[in-house]
Amino acid sequence: MATRHDIRNVAIVAHVDHGKTTIVDAMLKQAGSFAAHAAESLDDRMMDSNDLEREKGITILAKNTAVKYHPKDGGDVITINIIDTPGHADFGGEVERGLSMVDAVVLLVDASEGPLPQTRFVLRKALQQRLPVILCINKTDRPDSRIDEVVNETYDLFLDLDADEDQIEFPIVYACGRDGIASLTKPENGTVPADSTSLEPFFSTILEHVPAPTYDEEAPLQAHVTNLDADNFLGRIALLRVEQGELRKGQTVAWIKRDGTISNVRITELMMTEALTRKPAEVAGPGDICAVAGIPDIMIGETLADPENPVALPLITVDEPAISMVIGTNTSPLVGRGGTGKGAGAKSAVKDRKVTARQVKDRLDRELIGNVSLRVLDTERPDAWEVQGRGELALAILVEQMRREGFELTIGKPQVVTREVDGKTHEPVERLTVDVPEEHMGAVTQLMGVRKGRMDNMSNHGSGWVRMEFVVPSRGLIGFRTEFLTNTRGTGIAHSIHEGHEPWFGTLTTRNNGSLVADRAGAVTAFAMTNLQERGVLFTDPGTEVYEGMIVGENSRADDMDVNITKEKKLTNMRSSSADSFEAIVPPRKLSLEQSLEFCRDDECVEVTPEAVRIRKVVLDQKERGRSASRAKHS
Repeated sequence: MATRHDIRNVAIVAHVDHGKTTIVDAMLKQAGSFAAHAAESLDDRMMDSNDLEREKGITILAKNTAVKYHPKDGGDVITINIIDTPGHADFGGEVERGLSMVDAVVLLVDASEGPLPQTRFVLRKALQQRLPVILCINKTDRPDSRIDEVVNETYDLFLDLDADEDQIEFPIVYACGRDGIASLTKPENGTVPADSTSLEPFFSTILEHVPAPTYDEEAPLQAHVTNLDADNFLGRIALLRVEQGELRKGQTVAWIKRDGTISNVRITELMMTEALTRKPAEVAGPGDICAVAGIPDIMIGETLADPENPVALPLITVDEPAISMVIGTNTSPLVGRGGTGKGAGAKSAVKDRKVTARQVKDRLDRELIGNVSLRVLDTERPDAWEVQGRGELALAILVEQMRREGFELTIGKPQVVTREVDGKTHEPVERLTVDVPEEHMGAVTQLMGVRKGRMDNMSNHGSGWVRMEFVVPSRGLIGFRTEFLTNTRGTGIAHSIHEGHEPWFGTLTTRNNGSLVADRAGAVTAFAMTNLQERGVLFTDPGTEVYEGMIVGENSRADDMDVNITKEKKLTNMRSSSADSFEAIVPPRKLSLEQSLEFCRDDECVEVTPEAVRIRKVVLDQKERGRSASRAKHS
């Protein structure tokens, strides 16, 4: 087997917010990927190019970049291809694709927080693929860092995941990604490594411990499609890793599809990544990560091979979906009328609105092309589809993207995807890790008890904070975060990861309060809000357009209440002794898309438009809801 010593392929994996994208930024700057004048004006988190990624502060899509590293001993320039992967298990499909492109991983762990659920998830995937691991303890300058304990916890995690001897003998790098400094010598807790001024030790560790790609010089072409992109001029672009042979611009290759059929296609454009841009190239060899255009219907997991001897590479497999929700067209009375519901004044804003079933279905089909962990199933209704994904966040991100593209949708309450095992119904369960101050420990335990959570582990680091691990049904985590943050006064940190399936846990009651439901259409008045705010928490501002069946607040009691929130004050020509007394309106609670989905009960859904998110009853008519409730009670 021959070896290419001029290239290294490595993925950076970690839990959410442990500093993956920040350290990639520093690597790009220090490798001289940008001109000196450009580097000064660059934004932070350059790899998070998506608007949603920047807003939420998380990586959603796996992306690749390449740095040209000049060894200090004056050797040949080495290309380091870096895959920046998401840290959230809901985007696990992106992680699995990223790992299929590389020969080793850098596991980033926060020097204070230590290994968390997503650290376990991404590490388990890397160990399953027999990839060598480099451990990087990041954020050593945090005042609450505890480096020795975190290293020991990481060793325990490797043992827990059945790592073999070769994998557990990993090198350790200590870094402060924000300052672009790394060292092989352990610094004091809360300090930046003192014996280094750059990431040079990090680069040298990658060169030493990441295996160079090997290949058979006589083998025919094999290239694996691992991701898709699009360009206004080139059409669909396939990102792939060349495993054997060479790929050239203008070459005719065999395209082996997912169903096993083979057809010959021509590579019209070949590009290689350099820093953050793709540049035209003439040839890509074994181990190279490149992009090709000219194949309009190519899909993830397919293979480009030699036309004379086509041999397929294995398809990429991902974990089964755990959460589903029904996505359909907007069926509310305010469909196509903008955020205020007032059609005349909002015509310019709503002319490009996408409200038909065909447009929604086409968009969902497009999402399936690049998202291997998503499934779309038909329902009884022709204008609604069941969308299954890894978790609530992944589905909420999809809805948010569609909303920003001008779609109007009706979203059902998230449900779990069950399976039959030995004739019994099994549901997905999650491993939840919670970090809370000691005084909130009882509140969290009580909260998890209601949701049928089972405590597996509890540790106290002596800093006033407690870490607890629960195994809890995925159903119990729908609507959990808002209540959790309220009970811990906003101080708690919670992360969960899919843990498998267990027998059905039984009935869960996660929301104790009912809804305040508008009983007629109209505009919300301050007078009506003043009278209703004693009944519960309101969600709407004065002047907002509402319709019958729309939820305008949370009731302080367990049952639903139909209310008239459009009631106006009757004016007379008689002076009243109380005419000049004013009552303040409590500011309404504004719910985000995720909070609205969490708030929903089984008979409620969420209306999503580019300007507004409204919660409503599935059946809008008040009398029909009453008849349905009566029938259910008597049956």
